[in-house]
Amino acid sequence: IRFHPCRGSMSLGKSKGGLPPDSVVQTEEEIMADCQRVVDTYHDPNPYAMCRIVIAPCSPFSVTEELMHQSAVWARQQGLTLHTHVAETLDEEEFCLRKVGLRPVEYMQELGWVGEDVWYAHAIYLSEEEMDLLAETGTGVAHCPSSNMRLGSGIAPIREMLDRGVKVGLAVDGSASNDSSHMLAEARMAMLLQRVQKGAGALSAQEALKMATLGGAAVLGRDDIGSLSPGKAADFIAISLDRLEYAGAGQDPLGALLFCRPVNVDLSVINGRVVVEKGHIVGFDLERAIARQNETSQEMLKRAIST
Repeated sequence: IRFHPCRGSMSLGKSKGGLPPDSVVQTEEEIMADCQRVVDTYHDPNPYAMCRIVIAPCSPFSVTEELMHQSAVWARQQGLTLHTHVAETLDEEEFCLRKVGLRPVEYMQELGWVGEDVWYAHAIYLSEEEMDLLAETGTGVAHCPSSNMRLGSGIAPIREMLDRGVKVGLAVDGSASNDSSHMLAEARMAMLLQRVQKGAGALSAQEALKMATLGGAAVLGRDDIGSLSPGKAADFIAISLDRLEYAGAGQDPLGALLFCRPVNVDLSVINGRVVVEKGHIVGFDLERAIARQNETSQEMLKRAIST
């Protein structure tokens, strides 16, 4: 797959006023040293790269201001992109206002965390001024509708952001808050969730699919993927309409992808290489992987119970 792994970091434990437990934080020296290691080992800056490292302090409340500054300066020296979680809950807004007298995105701007090379997860609780700031600076947003619903976080103002020119891509957050990670299902959720607040015309299927493709590429700062056009990577999927889910929907195949039940793809090509064919992952023992995952989850549960 084409992969943008984010080297997360937490340096501010509860004993020092942060959110994460002290047992999971690292020193800032350890964090920066390992950032250098993963970049040296895995990052590919070339066009059509299959792996690019992102520098990603988990949130401005799990690291110090010094590390936020240092991460941004260092990442830009290396030509890397930056990612963090912003404005996911109302508690965060209240924390920001109480701590520094600024709203979340205003605080990010003060830390140097806005720009074409920055993207936020969630961005649910934004003021009009903050949305305008994102648009003006080219800062991206990764919209995570299923996670936001599961955690009860809220509904991101995607319609307003798009109308203001904010770069918005589609994301699944993580397995701990999604459990599906199905991009078509996520696009469907994004479309329907905006309609809950703004009416049936709030977000079309085409707009949701654009967020999942060109939107994601823009957020990641990549002009070599996201669409099928000359000079771009050969990344595409194919889905047969000759199945029960799409019966009678052939007159609007794009709409059918989201309005009908989400399905798995029949064909997936990444960088010109077939990775899914006839609905099956090529060269991968799926049954063995499922069995191993089931065993691992049981082992983890037993360890958790014993401690």
